[in-house]
Amino acid sequence: MGNHLDRITHLSYSELPTGDPSGLEKEELRVGVAYFFSDEEEEVDDGGGGYTKDPSQEGPGAVSELEYSAFCSQECIFSKLRENQDLNVYSAKTLLSMCKPGDLVELVSTSQAPHWAVYELNDQVIHLHEGEIRKDSLTEIGRGRRGRIVNSRYRFRPLPSDLVLQNAAGHLGLHSGDICWTSSENFAAWCRFGKREFKAGGEAHSAEQQYFLKVHLGDGTRNGHAHTLVFRSLEDMIRERRRVDASGILKELSLGVSGGKE
Repeated sequence: MGNHLDRITHLSYSELPTGDPSGLEKEELRVGVAYFFSDEEEEVDDGGGGYTKDPSQEGPGAVSELEYSAFCSQECIFSKLRENQDLNVYSAKTLLSMCKPGDLVELVSTSQAPHWAVYELNDQVIHLHEGEIRKDSLTEIGRGRRGRIVNSRYRFRPLPSDLVLQNAAGHLGLHSGDICWTSSENFAAWCRFGKREFKAGGEAHSAEQQYFLKVHLGDGTRNGHAHTLVFRSLEDMIRERRRVDASGILKELSLGVSGGKE
């Protein structure tokens, strides 16, 4: 175990002009991903495991989860780092008071990949669930789970809120055969940013265009370790990150690094 851990946690950190706090240099990159892709769409259930406080409580809480940063051509395109953003989660009732039309909402649980939705108005969200684009109550789908607003998770330029809602509402009622997104996150992010890369097969694969996902292991991005995964498309990168979130494959390694164990 010790030798294996050394092989995947050897990366260092440096400053980049992109402004991302973790940094990424070409000589650091390692191809280290196994592709176990499937056309998944996670269930929204009442499992709330992993929270530091009861999901029904109103104040902010925390959930045990991995942190990530992602790059394309050395430009930071995605960041989920506790050191530079609020990763606290809230009850659905509290989240409802924080949301504005066009916001992206993420419902989290340690037992599943996060579920994303576009907030509309009056407790209503539009989301991809069980192979259908549908409208539901945020308090209903968030029951037993906690969530947060994730508008700034991706670093792309957002569309105006009215266009975000138009994108979402324009696809209500579509079912699996007509849907070109492989997860709730892909659909919600496409609604907000309008980038075809969020669609299945939305970009041509090329040797020049690569995506790099840093999975941060241990406490913090400066003192911790990271495992860098390489992908040929944004869709592939999102799918693998969600698979890791759902399976917890790297969580034991993260705990081992934090505690100095092999």
